[in-house]
Amino acid sequence: MSGATTGTDAVTEPRTNTRFAAMQGGLFAEVTKADVGDGVARLREQGYAILSWADPWFPDPALSPAVRGALSASLDDPGTAHYTLPIGDERLREAIAVKCRERNDLTVDPRRNVIVTPGSDAGLYFAMAALLDPGDEVLVPDPSYPSNASNCALLGAVAVPVPLDPEAGWQLDLAALRAAVTARTRMVVLTHPNNPTTTVFTREVLEGLRDVVVEHDLVLVCDQAFEDFVFTTEGFTTPASLPGLWERTLTVFSFSKGHGLSGLRVGYVVGPDTLLDSLYGTAVNVVGATNTAAQAAARAALLDEAALQRRHLDFEARRHEVVDRLGRVPGVRLQVPESGYLSWVDVSALGGGDVVADHLLRDARVSVNSGAPYGASGAGHIRLVHGCYRDPARMTQALDEIAASLTRLAGAGR
Repeated sequence: MSGATTGTDAVTEPRTNTRFAAMQGGLFAEVTKADVGDGVARLREQGYAILSWADPWFPDPALSPAVRGALSASLDDPGTAHYTLPIGDERLREAIAVKCRERNDLTVDPRRNVIVTPGSDAGLYFAMAALLDPGDEVLVPDPSYPSNASNCALLGAVAVPVPLDPEAGWQLDLAALRAAVTARTRMVVLTHPNNPTTTVFTREVLEGLRDVVVEHDLVLVCDQAFEDFVFTTEGFTTPASLPGLWERTLTVFSFSKGHGLSGLRVGYVVGPDTLLDSLYGTAVNVVGATNTAAQAAARAALLDEAALQRRHLDFEARRHEVVDRLGRVPGVRLQVPESGYLSWVDVSALGGGDVVADHLLRDARVSVNSGAPYGASGAGHIRLVHGCYRDPARMTQALDEIAASLTRLAGAGR
């Protein structure tokens, strides 16, 4: 970009915020993260299989008839051309309050405890921004969703990784969590169920987390984007429902994963009015107002239990197929996923996540995620999105291609 010129025709560039400048967008150096720049679009154009985007049934049709009907009806509603309230459409917030009571064991006032956001990523950033000052320390389980740490960097806070315990199914190590607390610790950010490990944190572990949060006067930001697909026999506990945590927790929810509305960009944040007040006060600056038609679709999705159940059954079956097809490959280790539609695959014996992801891209023409961006503990893994493609046979084909490619890689290393 051309800057101002001086009398000697020197060209200067405007100074960029150093925190944002550190986030490369792929314009000057190649970036392999699936959600940065236009890398996925270019791979799709070249015929690669994309198993690196956590977008259910991508790139195939995913909207249920009920959601399609709500979107169509919204075109005839004069209100669709206009803003909703910055905090979200009142009818949607009321439906969210009912859902929170029935499924999350939370008593929520839709007028005081809910804010609708343009996707859960925006909600996560907004929730963290409202509570953090530069220099604050944030405890971030490792591995976990990359935005948990990168949001800290963007906000001038310090992400402090807390390694999860792989021998315990990547459960939270409470002793390590306690040891990481300092006088500057302000927050814990938890992805639950965890992305990428698919771990569903047990009630016992969450109660231990609660004790640390309360004892040290911390706040908890909990991202529950994958809560709709839980396969453990113990079930799922919303941390904010535990005694003592509601008052100090902001919970971030998504319509992208369970309801398949990734492209419509609707999420929401739930919490006590003492924490929500600042979000309500700045919603017009940060959120503006979430897309009006998309909010109508989200409300219809909340009422469409049949569509949610169909996806649940589909992804429950697929997680076993991944283990069956990849578990026999030499050098590959994995457990049956506990949630979602992700597989967390240990490929450390084959060279680690970066090596294997690059190999699969070149040899099998399949895009998966290296585990390294999810934290130092993830470097030996890949994340594979087995929820792509609506036709299970297409996913089976991609898994067979991956298995054959990794078998070749294992043989080459002997």
